Amino acid sequence: MAHRITWLETGHSFDADGDEAVLSAARRSDVPFAYDCRSGGCGTCRVRIVEGAVRYEDDELPMGLSEEEAAAGQALLCQARACGDLVVSADVPDLGAPAQRMLARVEQVHALCGDVTRLCLELPVDADFRFRPGQYMNVHLPDGGHRSFSMASRPDGTRVDFHIRRIPGGRFTDAELGTLQPGDALEVELPLGSFCLRPQDYRPIVMLATGTGLAPLKAMLESLKGDEDCPPIHLYWGARTEADLYLDEAIRTWGDGLYEFNYVPVLSRAGAEWPGRRGHVQQAVLEDLGDQLGECAFYLCGSPAMIADAKATLAARGADPAFFYSDSFLFQREAVTG
Repeated sequence: MAHRITWLETGHSFDADGDEAVLSAARRSDVPFAYDCRSGGCGTCRVRIVEGAVRYEDDELPMGLSEEEAAAGQALLCQARACGDLVVSADVPDLGAPAQRMLARVEQVHALCGDVTRLCLELPVDADFRFRPGQYMNVHLPDGGHRSFSMASRPDGTRVDFHIRRIPGGRFTDAELGTLQPGDALEVELPLGSFCLRPQDYRPIVMLATGTGLAPLKAMLESLKGDEDCPPIHLYWGARTEADLYLDEAIRTWGDGLYEFNYVPVLSRAGAEWPGRRGHVQQAVLEDLGDQLGECAFYLCGSPAMIADAKATLAARGADPAFFYSDSFLFQREAVTG
């Protein structure tokens, strides 16, 4: 039986069968909900159920949706099946120009730490290129596959930076990245994704990153420098060892130009000489901001395990899931990120 789905903010309506994902039905009807992974991990297709109810296969919530978020009326359209007619609410963010495929030239490529490389690309001068800090690009491979990497720099002409972690056996990050030289060409598609700042929240910002999940948050922070409306910002960056904090020294200077900026690196496998925080970023946030969580907006980027645990623990301590924004570096995105 077909059910009628209505998007409150835009007035779009379309039909979805009870056994198909709502997002699949929306795409068939050219309704432009945001989405990325389509596997329930990234949370990009998150909506709030205003009327009606949804279910998931095997009655299991997708990885990108916590029990607290589901209880608050949120759903992921890529996995949700309508139980009847639905009215859903979702932001319609300005994500910049539509994605374009183009040839980019390698400007620089060098190591940031043992397994992380900085790749700087120069895009065509005539490209109508705009992106929102937090978005990502696809690198298209000769075999028809692609890999995805978040922009690590704010929009600034035709130059774009990326932080790329080597994945053992990865066709791009292991086999090709190390062979690139200045002047080499890469076929890319950008901008993509809906992970971006929501200045309309008017809330203090708490950023949680693990590893190269720092990249899109760096782009956001650079875009906020000098902004008179910049809110207070807390950045918690998790890594295994001190050697993995590949931008630690630079980050400590980022407070210049930001209204209030607090940076906390957290190591999960710190050596005896490490003087800073130990454990996991989400626990450090709880320890530092426990009585302020309900006032903040949260941007989470990095490992799926960190994001899932952070959402659950933050919500349990009073944070509002409506202000959780995340980009999960899935390694089923290895089909996408390796």
